[in-house]
Amino acid sequence: MLRRILTPLLIALSALALTLVGTVPATAAPAEQSQPLRQTVLYYDASQAAEYTSAVSSAVSVWNSSVNNVRLEPAAAGRRAEIRIIADDGWPRAHLGPVRPGGQVTVWMGRQGTDAGYDAVRIAAHELGHSLGLPDAKPGPCSSLMSGSTGGVNCTSRYPNASERQRVEANYGTGLSGQRASDGELLVDRA
Repeated sequence: MLRRILTPLLIALSALALTLVGTVPATAAPAEQSQPLRQTVLYYDASQAAEYTSAVSSAVSVWNSSVNNVRLEPAAAGRRAEIRIIADDGWPRAHLGPVRPGGQVTVWMGRQGTDAGYDAVRIAAHELGHSLGLPDAKPGPCSSLMSGSTGGVNCTSRYPNASERQRVEANYGTGLSGQRASDGELLVDRA
């Protein structure tokens, strides 16, 4: 008797389970496609940037509004930053990235650049570009952020061009292109 009652019930539950299993992938796929890509967050420390703190903050805003795969955030007290920013009396320079979470590169906001008349925000954005994996593009036009000093003293273009944005997106994207480690090469941005 119990077998008579349970058999039809088990058949009905099995049919229901097969129906639900058959529909789950169809409903799950659009939800999976709409999830945003995972964004890499890199922390920076501008506590030694001295008079360049505001320029660094503006340059961080430039990068955060220009790319999606990576975001720069100030490091909380006691947290190790991936990007250290230091003011010194030399020429602006930086280690070449792309830096990864847990790694570390340094940007030097050299006073020689601003003393020569170059725009401090452009310098900061350019040097942060190195940390994100962009080499110099010299000589180059003012429209190229990575042209650095070859853009000229009057150049105040602070935003990466389309090619520069695409390269940073690839550096922090998925797949093999987004997994390249920082090589740490020091780039000095002299003309």
